[in-house]
Amino acid sequence: MGKATGFLEYQRMNAKAAEPCRRIIDFHEFHSSLPKEEQQLQGARCMDCGVPFCQAGMMIGQMVSGCPLHNLIPEWNDLVYKGNWYQAYQRLSKTHPLPEFTSRVCPALCEAACTCNLNDDPVAAKANERMIIETAFEKGWVRPQIPTVCTGKKIAVVGSGPAGLAAALMLNRRGHSVSVYERKDRPGGLLQYGIPNMKLEKDVIARRVDLMVQDGVEFITNTDVGKDIRAEQLMQQYDRIILACGASHPRDIKASGRETEGIYFAVDFLSQVTKSLLDSDLQDRSFPNPKNKHVVIIGGGDTGNDCVGTVIRLGAKSVVQLEMMPKSPDSRAADNPWPQWPKVCKTDYGQEEAIAVFGQDPRVYQTTVTEFIANGKGELCQIKTVRLEWQKDLQSGKTNMVTVPDSEKVMAADMVLIAAGFLGTEDYIARAFGVELNERNNVAAAAGTYQTSVKNIFTAGDTHRGQSLVVWAIREGVEAAKEVDESLMGYTNL
Repeated sequence: MGKATGFLEYQRMNAKAAEPCRRIIDFHEFHSSLPKEEQQLQGARCMDCGVPFCQAGMMIGQMVSGCPLHNLIPEWNDLVYKGNWYQAYQRLSKTHPLPEFTSRVCPALCEAACTCNLNDDPVAAKANERMIIETAFEKGWVRPQIPTVCTGKKIAVVGSGPAGLAAALMLNRRGHSVSVYERKDRPGGLLQYGIPNMKLEKDVIARRVDLMVQDGVEFITNTDVGKDIRAEQLMQQYDRIILACGASHPRDIKASGRETEGIYFAVDFLSQVTKSLLDSDLQDRSFPNPKNKHVVIIGGGDTGNDCVGTVIRLGAKSVVQLEMMPKSPDSRAADNPWPQWPKVCKTDYGQEEAIAVFGQDPRVYQTTVTEFIANGKGELCQIKTVRLEWQKDLQSGKTNMVTVPDSEKVMAADMVLIAAGFLGTEDYIARAFGVELNERNNVAAAAGTYQTSVKNIFTAGDTHRGQSLVVWAIREGVEAAKEVDESLMGYTNL
């Protein structure tokens, strides 16, 4: 695959991202692509390794190693190297219905498991994937796929995030009639309103949705199933239903003064900013404005990083990001060998921008908030924090996080964004359809399936597995579509 000696002859090259101080002036994507000729040489680095962990998507060390979609990465790397972009697109399409999304926002599980990553830099599989799909769109190879035979079966997909889009696309191609319900004003779910525009330009979503509409998929927006329309109505109207409405119940912070004005959930803040950007180029100011404010973000994950990048673009005076966990090591620990996912410290784009603007990394580790402090008007002005450390309980043997005595600090905070994760699906969806929830408050399904406790109702994506990656949501949407198709037709050719 690729060139037999390519990994020895060529170094990994990444397209240059716009400099932090340049890119923060707007909300446009700031990652470009290499020229095609140079990207082809990146395909040459794929080393015919014999055991391609990049496409394995298997559990190693309690984490997934390789692509959950089992993309045929060595095969399309070889086609990229040879400049056969059409065949590369055909090969990519065999396993992946929505590569334009993962090639922008996926953390590249494939690259972490690349054999080259053992002693050198991994093959640029993510950039190769992006070049393949964007070339396909440019050349007009991505066309509507209107089914030639209709089955007469009707399916409702609740939620238009990556899982819902993947399921709808696959089932429509099979010839079923598919309607996608979305409570927001635009399709896309997490892709639309959870991921900021600088990571995923929204015209990329619109491009795919327009194709799906031409395919025959119906999108019904501004309709909150379980509130605006009764679940019973859908159960009577459709032969099968897929619940793919995310895991959007945010984890709160229980601390004194939580009711103080100026504290928001990160997912709501990001959603409001994106909607304002799309509706009015931010002119309507219909979002909590961090301009000239000291902003504290609680949570160290991707959502927290997205908040860092967003508030910097909106003119925050300072940004601090609090993380309860200790800082990860800068390189692999001895108990975290390849091809496991590397549990190392990653400085993402938001932190890079904070370093460029404010001169320091915004992250403060092993710290949590104990009190929100208001001024005389009831507005947030400060927070009180405390340091945390791990201690082993000698009796139980468990390791617990405890507060460090005399470690309290007070810091300025005019706005707090809570990005502390999610607690599963929203309860009203489960109640509306009468489906059971598991111990993690996700919609339960029989082991190894996507069938819920209610006949003819299936689940996929974050609704099923909890907060996870876009690539996992797409995988689940594809697998759920196969299961729904088989339940309707007695077999599946998806």
